[in-house]
Amino acid sequence: MRILDRSVFVGPSLYAHFPVIRLQLDLGKLEAWPTAKLGDAFIDGLLAALPGLAEHGCSYREPGGFIRRMREGEGTWLGHVLEHTAIELQNIAGEKVTFGKTRSADEPGVYTVVYEYEQREEGIAAGELALKLLESLLPAELRTPGSLPEDWQWETARDEFIRYAQRRALGPSTAALVKAAEQRGIPWLRLNEQSLVQLGHGKYQQRIQATITGRTPHIAVELASDKEETNKILGALGLPVPKQELVRSAEAAVRAARRSGYPVVTKPYNGNHGRGISIHLTCDDEVSAGFEAAKEHSRSVIVETYLSGADHRLLVVNGELVAATRRTPGHVVGDGKHTIAELVEIVNADPLRGVGHEKVLTRLELDREAHMMLERVQLTPASVPANGQEVFLRSTANLSTGGTATDVTDVIHPDNRDMAVRAIRAIGLDVGGVDFLIADIAQSYKKIGGGICEVNAAPGFRMHVAPSEGTPRDVAGPVIDMLFPPGTPARVPIAAITGTNGKTTTARMLAHIVKMAGYTPGLTTTDGVYIDGQRTVEGDMTGPVSARMVLADPQIDLAVLETARGGLLRAGMGVPEVNVGAVLNVQSDHLGMKGIDTVEQLAEVKRIVVEVAKDCAVLNADDPNVLKMSGYTDAKVICYVTLTAAHPLVREHVRAGGRACALEAGVNGQMITLYDKGSHIPLLWTHLIPATLEGRAIHNVQNAMFAAAMAFSLGIKLDAIRQGLRTFDTTFFQAPGRMNVFNEHPFKVLFDYGHNAHAVAAMAGLAQRLDVTGHRIVVLAGPGDRRDEDLIAIANAVAGKFDHYICRRDDSLRGRDGDEVPRIIARALYAAGVPESAVAAIPDEQQAIDAALHMARPGDLLLVFADALVRSWKQIIHFRPEGMPAAATTRAAPVTVAAATEPELEEATLADLGDVMRDERGIYLSREESD
Repeated sequence: MRILDRSVFVGPSLYAHFPVIRLQLDLGKLEAWPTAKLGDAFIDGLLAALPGLAEHGCSYREPGGFIRRMREGEGTWLGHVLEHTAIELQNIAGEKVTFGKTRSADEPGVYTVVYEYEQREEGIAAGELALKLLESLLPAELRTPGSLPEDWQWETARDEFIRYAQRRALGPSTAALVKAAEQRGIPWLRLNEQSLVQLGHGKYQQRIQATITGRTPHIAVELASDKEETNKILGALGLPVPKQELVRSAEAAVRAARRSGYPVVTKPYNGNHGRGISIHLTCDDEVSAGFEAAKEHSRSVIVETYLSGADHRLLVVNGELVAATRRTPGHVVGDGKHTIAELVEIVNADPLRGVGHEKVLTRLELDREAHMMLERVQLTPASVPANGQEVFLRSTANLSTGGTATDVTDVIHPDNRDMAVRAIRAIGLDVGGVDFLIADIAQSYKKIGGGICEVNAAPGFRMHVAPSEGTPRDVAGPVIDMLFPPGTPARVPIAAITGTNGKTTTARMLAHIVKMAGYTPGLTTTDGVYIDGQRTVEGDMTGPVSARMVLADPQIDLAVLETARGGLLRAGMGVPEVNVGAVLNVQSDHLGMKGIDTVEQLAEVKRIVVEVAKDCAVLNADDPNVLKMSGYTDAKVICYVTLTAAHPLVREHVRAGGRACALEAGVNGQMITLYDKGSHIPLLWTHLIPATLEGRAIHNVQNAMFAAAMAFSLGIKLDAIRQGLRTFDTTFFQAPGRMNVFNEHPFKVLFDYGHNAHAVAAMAGLAQRLDVTGHRIVVLAGPGDRRDEDLIAIANAVAGKFDHYICRRDDSLRGRDGDEVPRIIARALYAAGVPESAVAAIPDEQQAIDAALHMARPGDLLLVFADALVRSWKQIIHFRPEGMPAAATTRAAPVTVAAATEPELEEATLADLGDVMRDERGIYLSREESD
């Protein structure tokens, strides 16, 4: 078996609306070995390694269903087994994932395996470990050579995976906060590989790092980390604290202990999680050893008087005590039969204990500190403690070192409650934990004594949300309610736009409209990320990374996401849901790539945007493939957009009170009209929208209709929509490469990024509708990674509509030969009836555009389809026509005289341009002949 390909989808995709990993798995010869043929040895071995697989329901949807699939009939294939194994591996690492599906691919023995994940790296590692585990269970003759290291052991690999997963997973405290946020509908983004998390979007965001919030004062954290200063501040307020001294040598520690009187405690000056703390030290040697243990975590060490009593953690959030827990250090209880080492194994067999934070409790370890604790009571790991004898392996009660926790929130004395709140306020924390020693938390410290050991600026939540005994407490909820009081917004409205053509223009129009309405939009497009109209990142930014980038920006309060096919197929959407999703059209483009071979399959990909639309799905009623998507959305409202006022389905939809945007004819031209809940709302005449070139650019009329429908569905006021459309034009600054017009030459230039037949046809149609007194010239190309039939379709879209055709290629050949693309397009033009004399092939983009600029004469229209947008636009606007010939019929042309036989195009270079002229009949002659 081997993994041929892997894709990690971070959001909604073709496979699920949540994060999944897709593997292309080649079973090789194992295609002939389903599980029943592999036999009980394989199945039983897999169950022994992962007993939790017995609970997988699979298609039977009941526990044991997956095991039945493996045993009954011929069984199931190993791709399906790997899917379940990868899921269960994540389960044992503490992630609650359940979804998976496996399907055979077109090639025999190859399977598409899809499974859910929560943490990217852990999910990838789970698939790789699953493969190794299955290989290890196969008979030696069926194993893939080199698939397993010689010393590979399942138990070791399993534990390493769990630790690896936990290092990358959110800690229990952060996970509790994220869960509380999700329960309140608050979105979140993980900002690093540790515990830094953004809650909410845009300007509403708050940040947390573990249990430190963005509102936690820095000085309060510094004070809490300074145990000596904390002790002084609390003592000055009359709160119960032990005596302390700060030392920097073992000798000084011993002297301090003698001054305060034994027993004492040593701890790092700025440690946490109980690391390096030694308690109840009764002699100089123990103090010296305790100093060395603390010094591993801090250069300075605190020596303080030992306070007797049970260890308690009192958690205060936003000025209120929300939980109190009694903590007991990791220990075993003798039974008079087993050794301490054996008792540790028995305790660790508890299913509630695991590695690190994998489970509610952490496994006990017989490490150096445990041996030191045993030595104090003259015991060793081989000792057999008496029945009922408690043997402590830790001096501190942290859960991370094997301790247990008992909730005592309901019995804490009011004096102790008030004491904890005062201590946290004194330090200045919004979330803080007080470590408090007292014999009985139900009695006042004023009566029986007790003391504050320390104050924690980032208190762990695990002991409160999952205590060993007692009632679990929702301690994360109060933190989220502090950051986002009820009624406070956490989300920004999100609009997502997809389609084959028009995405960028529509997205820019919508962003402009909402900016005119007073919002600060974040926009992702094919040429970059824009925040409030300013480009912050350059490049094709239409995938999930750019969506995350916009939503993480603390300035924006609305997001407009252009969503392209490539990003959807590569990594899915960057957000789990959107408020408004729109599909403009689905046309033949990028077919034959990434497994998408038909327009119908392409429609499935683009449909994802409306599948996750929550409030409104905006659909092109004039496109049958888009119209069908209405059956796949759960949006509250469907808004149809149509250029046909008499569209029968839209008419019925409107009569039923539905929402629509239609183009209606009137006395003064064509009116963009909105319908909603029975209301008829004339919005704007198309000739008043600059981007439509007085209504002639029908494709931009449609783009404007989509932008208006989406803005209306986002709750933007009508006047703001009108103002936005009336002030949006297609200048290169506002919409680079989207029907830009340059009128500063004696001829008109249309400049566009169209790169498929549908887009090219729209621009060619516009060129036909514009009034032109001279000739029409076009510079066209197609991306090299498109199929031959796609390039031919581009040629057919312009054939017969221009007087001169210059065929070029993009700078990036994308697998084609240097002049292959222009030759294919030129031959297609010939086949469509275009005269050979009207066609030239100039592969280089700059040379092709320069040739067209030199060819153009006053009154001509030049349509340039460009790839390198900035460079090509500069070339056009900086072009300075040299002395024009007196006769208007004389013009330079970048073509060679065609031979009478089968045409063989030759590259025309800039040097050739001055040697070829055209007479009044349009026949190309050499300069000598024209004279």
